[in-house]
Amino acid sequence: MKLLMVFDFDHTVVDNNSDTWVIKCLPGQTLPDSVKNSYRKGHWTEYMGRVMNYIGDQGVGPDRVRGVLETIPFTPGMTDLLTFIAEHKDTIDCIVISDSNTIFIDWILKGAGLRAAVDRVFTNPARLNESGYVEVQCYHTHDCDECPVNLCKREVLERYLSEKTEAGTMYGRVVYVGDGGNDLCPASCLRGHDVVMPRRGYTLDKLLAKLTAQEGDASVKAEVFVWSSGSDILQELKTRMQS
Repeated sequence: MKLLMVFDFDHTVVDNNSDTWVIKCLPGQTLPDSVKNSYRKGHWTEYMGRVMNYIGDQGVGPDRVRGVLETIPFTPGMTDLLTFIAEHKDTIDCIVISDSNTIFIDWILKGAGLRAAVDRVFTNPARLNESGYVEVQCYHTHDCDECPVNLCKREVLERYLSEKTEAGTMYGRVVYVGDGGNDLCPASCLRGHDVVMPRRGYTLDKLLAKLTAQEGDASVKAEVFVWSSGSDILQELKTRMQS
């Protein structure tokens, strides 16, 4: 049976937030307070729509936006990990579930020559409109109280696994790699022989540690492997594939 690798993107695959990195394409590399202060908690995607509209209004074209996004640093060791995955597609499937958007992720992965590692990307749909502005939409609506209004990663993962099962693909193990608070919800649907990999010192790591400290809490059944670099994950992946 194949192994499924599931990645968050910002602060996991790349070592920053692509949604804030894009602001570097502005002449002053900053947003006016009118845009900054328009964010409402849980409504980040709507906020990014206003950010990209402002960027377009400043005469910044898609080529400039893409060029800036391609300079975002990858998390140490992550390019080696993704290269390894791309070379082992016979045994490893790989998906990204992210609260970024399709254009940003596609540009960044293609710019690094790593798009072949990822089979599917589940994120907020984006397109270039007639004016060349990046337009971002919410991925879906859901009933989960724990997640942002536009994306419940657990629902996405469960639906993907269900579709693959119906198509005849059963995964021997699911490995979920993430860093943020919105990665706890999908981690809670993993099985006992699956693995959740939180980035050391980040929100997901702290939340899982807190749950572990609560005696009798079984909300996350999967094994926990804490990582600091993609090299840690790659070594663990190689070890598990040999066992």
